[in-house]
Amino acid sequence: MNLRIGMVGLDTSHAAAFTRLLNDAGGIHLVRGGNVVKAFPGGSPDFELSLSRIGKITDEVRRYGVEIVDTLEEAADQTDAILLESVDGGTHLEQFRRLAGYKKPVFIDKPFSLSSADADEMNGISKMHGTPVMSASALRFAEGLRQVLTRSDKGEVIGADCFGPMELQGGQGYFWYGIHAVEMLFAILGEGAEAVTAESNGTHDCLVGRWRDGRFGTVRGNRSGNQQFGALVHFEKGTEYVDVGAHSKPFYVSLLEQVIDFFNDGKSKVGMSETLEVIRFIEAANESRASGLTVGLKDILKRK
Repeated sequence: MNLRIGMVGLDTSHAAAFTRLLNDAGGIHLVRGGNVVKAFPGGSPDFELSLSRIGKITDEVRRYGVEIVDTLEEAADQTDAILLESVDGGTHLEQFRRLAGYKKPVFIDKPFSLSSADADEMNGISKMHGTPVMSASALRFAEGLRQVLTRSDKGEVIGADCFGPMELQGGQGYFWYGIHAVEMLFAILGEGAEAVTAESNGTHDCLVGRWRDGRFGTVRGNRSGNQQFGALVHFEKGTEYVDVGAHSKPFYVSLLEQVIDFFNDGKSKVGMSETLEVIRFIEAANESRASGLTVGLKDILKRK
């Protein structure tokens, strides 16, 4: 079955890239199983990086035979699944609230939301309607990372150090770009984060996360210098380096393969409890950056 996919949000490069990978039959990295058939541009009027991109990306998406529609509801109607791509995570709650009633699987591109309060409400909406939801950064599924994590000869993972570019935009703090490296960290260590401490000097950031089982995981973010993503995965019997860009298979392809599987079986490849913890972790990291104090994830939960 070739799924008919509706797309919401044409203000991110992901919208054009995902459409090309799904719709370009002659592409060398074609992802099979679905095509984007309708798309609603959307956009955030108070976010310049959203408005400035919509026209160009809409034209790119249209070139792949996608019908451009006037409302979010039209993008969801008569489709099998939905890609919610809006670049402003602050719009996701309201958009998902309008999409959930269609009871079709929805992939919500990073960030899932900009607060744990919104994230919990979205989870509640998903459960109320029985609407499957998945959210993830493509970096989580990078082939280089997945290959290292399948190693069985080095014992258990005892820690990780992840790094990548960490541009800050629109008051979103680490939700804007830091989420990529944070998602890599959770792909390595899993759930169980207890607290986070953030240090920043304006051009570089370092987040130190403490897990309940005693492990530490760090994220280094750069706003100057190299723009490379990667990680050091520390095992009991050695450390492995991950260069997520070194593999011939692009991580967007790996992500979309997982998304198509999710669209077919309704089973998220990232558990919702982990997605909610990622949001709490980043929210705590933003607070720590502002205060200079260690912030516990339980502190975030207590405020709701």
